[in-house]
This record gives sequence, structure tokens and C-alpha cells, in this order.
Amino acid sequence: MPELPEVEVVRAGLERHVLGATITRVDVLHPRPVRRDPGGPAGFAAALTGRRIKAARRRGKYLWLPLDNGDAILGHLGMSGQILVQPPGSPDERHLRVRFALEGAAEGREMRFVDQRMFGGLSVSGGGADLPPEIAHIARDPLDPEFDDDEFVRRVRKRSSGVKRQLLDQGLISGVGNIYADEALWRAQIHGDRPGERLAAAQVRDLLGHAREVMIAALGEGGTSFDALYVNVNGESGYFDRSLHAYGREGEACDRCGAPIRRIAFMNRSSYFCPVCQPVPRRRRVATQPLPAAD
Repeated sequence: MPELPEVEVVRAGLERHVLGATITRVDVLHPRPVRRDPGGPAGFAAALTGRRIKAARRRGKYLWLPLDNGDAILGHLGMSGQILVQPPGSPDERHLRVRFALEGAAEGREMRFVDQRMFGGLSVSGGGADLPPEIAHIARDPLDPEFDDDEFVRRVRKRSSGVKRQLLDQGLISGVGNIYADEALWRAQIHGDRPGERLAAAQVRDLLGHAREVMIAALGEGGTSFDALYVNVNGESGYFDRSLHAYGREGEACDRCGAPIRRIAFMNRSSYFCPVCQPVPRRRRVATQPLPAAD
């Protein structure tokens, strides 16, 4: 699934190519990607036709395009979604779902939503230009200038849940997914099952710093691509997968100590870690009450 760096690459591409453009036509080629829009395919198209795109914004893994009437196009890429900017004469992508014809700043261009697995989607957010109410509950991400480091550290250390589970909690910190959580934990030499309450404040700050560093590095290389499903608006894949130290490297030697990287099941996904650099935390002993004496 695209994570913060991949979504930010798409957002930045849209900012370069579609700002100031007016949407002249919307073709919904499959209803599923607009399933969350209360107006359905016809209402979605009608609400956006004639509207001008004023900005391209992101919170965590969500994108939105503020419009000139105060509404916004809200989007999530899901597992395989792509937002491409193409010349109108170019061949349709195999999994093209929604097409936007543009005029003005993007004269002669089309914005296309392509999604093979169709877990992603688009909708019109009424009054959502500043922040769509549908995503107001999502926390800021660590690259947001207004992210509160002190509050994050405090909240992590109050919880007994494993720190990787907390990194994936979009109500606590947004944009961090499975790949970058594993990479940040490897860099910080912390096992993902380590309870937050058993981490020192300095360890949590160090982990947060590594999460920032790994995502900034990924941004510099266009994101992480393991297949052709993740691309930027020009259809180009990122290259950060070549720089990963833990994720997807089961059985390979740890770049720090040489021990084989391990993979374990985690929340219907996989976690990758070094068993030497990131030792599995010891389980706490649970005090038991003595059984009552038999009569």
C-alpha cells in the first residue's frame, strides 16, 4: 500500500501539473471508486464539472484537491491506486476508473484515477477545502511542521501496546505504514512488540527521528516501488526499495550485524526485523493468586 512518501510524491506532482485547472468533464468508468460519494457516479461528476482546482494537500495517506467553491476532491490510493496526468490522446490504462478533462493551467491534459484492485477511491467533500471533515480524526504526520513531538512521546509511553502497532495507529501518527515502520524500528534497534510503556522518552524520540529520516530519504528517491502498481503522476516508479534494510529482506544478512533478517506475521501482514539488533522483548511475568485450600 502506498505510504506517506508515495502519497506525497503524487501530491507534489498534482501541485505542479493541475493547479488552476478547470474540470470540464468527469467520466466515471466504474462505480466502485466513487462508492463513498453520497451522490453516486452521476452526482460526483455533476458536482465537479466546472470547478477549478486551487491546491493539492495531504494528511497522512489521504490526498485532497481544494476547489474554488470551498469543496474538495478527497482521495485515497488504497492498495493499488494511481493518479496520473496524461495527454488526452494517450491510450487508456487497463484499469482506468475515473477520467477528468482539464482546461486552463493544465490545457490539453487529463487527470486519471487508475486502480487495479479498487480498494482506493474518490469522493466530493462538501466544505472540505481546508480540511475534509471525513479525515479530521486522522493525526498529523511526522513531516507536518505542526506535528507535536512531545505529545507523541507522552502518548506512546502511556500505552502498553507494542510500539509498531502504535506507529500504525493513524489516530496517533499518520502516514507511517508497514514498510517505514519496520525500517524506522530497524534503525532505532527496537523490536516492534516492545510495549510503549517500557520505552524511555529518549528512545521514542529517537524512533520518531528515524521515522522522519527514512521517509525523507524515500521522498528523495520517489518513494518505494515493489511492482508497477505504485507510480507518480507521470507513471514513474520510485527506487527507495533498493535502500531498505529490513522490509522484504527475509533471510538476507542484516546490514549492521550480519544476522539473517526474520519475518513474522503481524496484523494480517508481515514484520521484518533483525533478531540480534532488535531482540524480542521478554514477556512480563503475571502475578498469580494462590488457589484456595481445598475443603
